[in-house]
Amino acid sequence: MEPIALVGRKAWRDGRFVEGARAIPEEVAVAFTYNASSYAVMMATPQDLEDFAIGFSLTEGIVASADGIESVEIVSEPVGIELRMRLREPFATAFQERRRFLAGPTGCGLCGIESLAEAMRPLPRIEDDARFAPTDIEAALRAMPGLQVLNRETRAVHAAAFYRNGAIVALREDVGRHNALDKLVGTMAARGLTGRGGIGLLTSRLSVELVQKAAVARIPVLAAVSAPTALAVRTAEAADITLVGVARSDGFELFTHGQRITEGQSVHVSA
Repeated sequence: MEPIALVGRKAWRDGRFVEGARAIPEEVAVAFTYNASSYAVMMATPQDLEDFAIGFSLTEGIVASADGIESVEIVSEPVGIELRMRLREPFATAFQERRRFLAGPTGCGLCGIESLAEAMRPLPRIEDDARFAPTDIEAALRAMPGLQVLNRETRAVHAAAFYRNGAIVALREDVGRHNALDKLVGTMAARGLTGRGGIGLLTSRLSVELVQKAAVARIPVLAAVSAPTALAVRTAEAADITLVGVARSDGFELFTHGQRITEGQSVHVSA
């Protein structure tokens, strides 16, 4: 399935209706199955699905690394797409202990969670000495639109990107903001990239689930175009993540661990 569809529409312009067409993003049900057992169904953009499978599995805690997934098979069905994964041990046994089926909305952030304790699970503290100048965040934000292929055509999808050493090294898009970040985490893992020494960038509001996913990917700085929730701030503080909100062309706001953003020169750390 193509990620973009062209549909006819009638637009009201200058006091009259005008016939025309618009490119819009596709949205499809994507089912995650592990060792033939169903886990979750997400509404997502049908693109970069192997990245989605790996990233979702990592941020959900189903595997600890991409190597925990033995294989990924992408199967198109009349009603959607199934991502069939085989898990290696000990993850296969652990998965059977938490097996369930959940139908989630677009970009569901806390999928397959059975308890409040699991939803608010402790996160690893990000020990990262990288330092960034404000100009790094500004440069990363400027670079994103040129790489957002789907959004340039549809104006209807989110993006998640990873910036390091003066350039965006990975970017993924999806109709769901959580899906976009999962896809980013997946492509980074598949390419052997860690979050060390980099900045995660989001074109969405900044909620706690996104902070949790960034922590799993070991990303020390997370920047978004909108403000964070109070819980996202508390979670980032506890995980030692620098949280940057309201990141726009005219500046940004620092909420946690601001020592990583200095007015001096950037200090990059290798992966």
